[in-house]
Amino acid sequence: MSTLGVVFSGPDLVRQGLAEGSVKRYRASLSSFFGWCVREKYVLVNPVSSTRAPRSSDEPTEMLPLAEEELEVVWERWAARNRRLADIMLLLGWTGLRWAEARAVRVGDVMQVPTPGLVISRSNPEGVGLKSTKGRRSRLVPLADRVLDIVAELSKDKAATDLLCTTDTGSPLHRSAVVRTLAWEATAAGRRIHDLRHTAACLWLARGVDPGTVQAWLGHESIATTNRYLHYLGTGAHRAGLERLNAPRGNAGAMGTSETDTQ
Repeated sequence: MSTLGVVFSGPDLVRQGLAEGSVKRYRASLSSFFGWCVREKYVLVNPVSSTRAPRSSDEPTEMLPLAEEELEVVWERWAARNRRLADIMLLLGWTGLRWAEARAVRVGDVMQVPTPGLVISRSNPEGVGLKSTKGRRSRLVPLADRVLDIVAELSKDKAATDLLCTTDTGSPLHRSAVVRTLAWEATAAGRRIHDLRHTAACLWLARGVDPGTVQAWLGHESIATTNRYLHYLGTGAHRAGLERLNAPRGNAGAMGTSETDTQ
């Protein structure tokens, strides 16, 4: 039993590359199981509760979205390997779906009236099973023209209850297989799959969608979470300041009464 305690310890799991949140969820499930074993007298002690899951010493992973032009370049690399999976990745980059949400979307969740969109109400994390979304609320995500044909192709010859995002053979998506097929490390420009969600948020904001609407599309409970993307993109003041830095010295004074300064 002491060996089990070592295997389930937080430090060992962190060293295996699991994120802090994943370690906590993993250990919570194991602790519940062994708690039942103790109550039923199959084992004497719970090997999970005797160990701790320390905070990761690594710095938090920063978001690294793709610019719209970069997304198209990366999509072309993926398409050269597998067009269908490339299209699904592009769909994530335009809709901001979480990976587990994309795995749970059904054809019947595609809406055309009053505007094209996806109703997101379920999540299907790998190894966990179907559950509600992270915020436990449904939301409507728009489908821009860039991905309408992709959704139509993914829906082709499927019933309303069928999964929308599937492989060429109609199988559910699995992260490891997708990453391997698309040669992710060589083609994704250093991004994670989750960075496609960040890509969508920045793409929307850069195109002028107001933060409140972006908050609703992403399913954020707090506008403060959405505002992180505004900080990433920079404010009008930042852009105006950069224009001053890049202007010829003789023109710097003329910019002092620009419209930007009065706002």
